[in-house]
Amino acid sequence: MRKIAAIVGLLLCLAPIFAVGEFTTIEDLNGHDIGVQTAVLYEELIQDRVPDTTFQYYTMPNDMILALQSGKVDAYLIEEVSYGVQKKNHPELTVLEEPAGYINATCIIGENERQDRLLSELNQFIADSWENGLLDELYDYWIADFDPVNDTCDVSGFTGENGKIAVAVEGGYEPFSFISNGHISGFDVDFICRFARAYGYEPEFYEVPFEAIAPGVETGKYDIGMNIVVSAERNETGTLSDVYYTTPIRLVVMGESDESQSFFQQLTESFNKTFIREGRWKLFIQGAGITILITVSSILFGTILGFLVFMACRKGNVFANRLTNVFLWLIHGMPTVLLLMILYYIVFGSSSLSGTWVSVVGFSLMFACSMIDMLRVGCNAIGRGQFEASRAMGYSDGQSFFRIILPQAAQHFLPIYRNEVVTLIKETSVVGYIAVLDLTKISDLVRSRTYEAFFPLIVTAIMYFVISAIMTRCVTLVEKKINPRLRKKDKILRGIKEQD
Repeated sequence: MRKIAAIVGLLLCLAPIFAVGEFTTIEDLNGHDIGVQTAVLYEELIQDRVPDTTFQYYTMPNDMILALQSGKVDAYLIEEVSYGVQKKNHPELTVLEEPAGYINATCIIGENERQDRLLSELNQFIADSWENGLLDELYDYWIADFDPVNDTCDVSGFTGENGKIAVAVEGGYEPFSFISNGHISGFDVDFICRFARAYGYEPEFYEVPFEAIAPGVETGKYDIGMNIVVSAERNETGTLSDVYYTTPIRLVVMGESDESQSFFQQLTESFNKTFIREGRWKLFIQGAGITILITVSSILFGTILGFLVFMACRKGNVFANRLTNVFLWLIHGMPTVLLLMILYYIVFGSSSLSGTWVSVVGFSLMFACSMIDMLRVGCNAIGRGQFEASRAMGYSDGQSFFRIILPQAAQHFLPIYRNEVVTLIKETSVVGYIAVLDLTKISDLVRSRTYEAFFPLIVTAIMYFVISAIMTRCVTLVEKKINPRLRKKDKILRGIKEQD
């Protein structure tokens, strides 16, 4: 009986592997998992037809392909034009014959003093482009006959007499906006560049997650946000332009795989697409540089700020301590992404401070809070008697702290300090939400072009390990200099031997 039960259990476990799910209508997907990109609202098109379906949300469109291939979802929703690009890279994908619906895409205009003027000019440009066939020309070039390797966008020839316009695009969504040969390109980019040349603007493009485009524009951080799907709710809360393209929404499912390449051939091609083609290895170097810049600057400024605040509170000043405790409570209790977005879109919303330096400000505040806590723990671990003894020996208050208390306290908090450095390095991976092209964001953009996950993710992880190892090594060397238990006996007695 036990053998029979084991066989039955094994068959039940393997059943999903051998079962082939065939979906021919939208209703067939009822009760199954469907992937959809965050904030695009495509799920609203079929919700009433699949009431028992669970929708899973993804930041990057190409992440839905991996989810479908691994069985995490049974289908996903995407524009027909984007599916055409994905189909070229993944022939095993197919779509249901019936479209899920149709969407209209517009631009959202920022809440600032130029809003009315930009809205009027953009609507006029869209009307003219429909009339003179420009939008049809762009559609044919970027969508109908899209060549991801050779198609380029002219990002020059701007007069800029009417100033600069900040434009938010996703940056990882072929064929609308993507990084090609180190530069932003695509349908949306080409469209805005032509608009800018026609009306005397100079565009500045910011690559941000799609769900962050509308909030950034509505707070005035960006002047224009691209590829916003029209909905009744968005019409109420946002200022939308006229429609500049319409497309069907398709449900993508797995078809039959016709894999002719060997494993090593696939691996070689994946490596070539990830690093060699278009010199994409340079993007990873640039992303690592931004990550290191944010990390090192935040550690430096955070350490100094935390130390200064601790010194102001050290003698028990009531006001300074209460203010510091409130500050610590706010920063420690706030998710990192939320803090960065508040700083970027609200606190520095009207300033020209770049996302990189806003990130430095945010992580410096976070590290300063950790530094204050570490100093408190380290100094409290040193007995009050040592401070009193040093004062009895004639040391001043400052000399007692810096020569007697702090060196001993450092032995207690430096191991924690080292861990906080590693934590900070990992937390910088979220700065892509505020248009910073750090290492993680570069990995996402490369994945969006190559439709490969292995090399971009693995190499990014390795680079984070290397950065963490170098930073922690530096802290360890300082720790060894301070802590006599971690130094060799010869180095400790060096001064004594020289006197002998």
